[in-house]
Amino acid sequence: MALRYLDNVVTLGLDSKKCKGCGICTTVCPHAVFTVEAGKAQLIDRDSCMECGACAANCASSAISVRAGVGCAAGILAGLRNGTEPSCDCSGDSACC
Repeated sequence: MALRYLDNVVTLGLDSKKCKGCGICTTVCPHAVFTVEAGKAQLIDRDSCMECGACAANCASSAISVRAGVGCAAGILAGLRNGTEPSCDCSGDSACC
């Protein structure tokens, strides 16, 4: 199982209508968020996404979207930098978004 960070904050999206089933997302994703079943990519565990952007950058059919550098990964880094708990709440000074 891949590492999980914060639940329900990931910006990862998958448009299965655009997916061609090439499987490159399964190759480049460091946390094995994707699988390919019945010729289409599927999300196994969306909350395991660290929002690095490798999947979207390599998806030739533009079926994957993710805002790399925001959300979960940025919240963790902001917490480490500020000496606070990880947070994706952008209403304060966390600068995660």
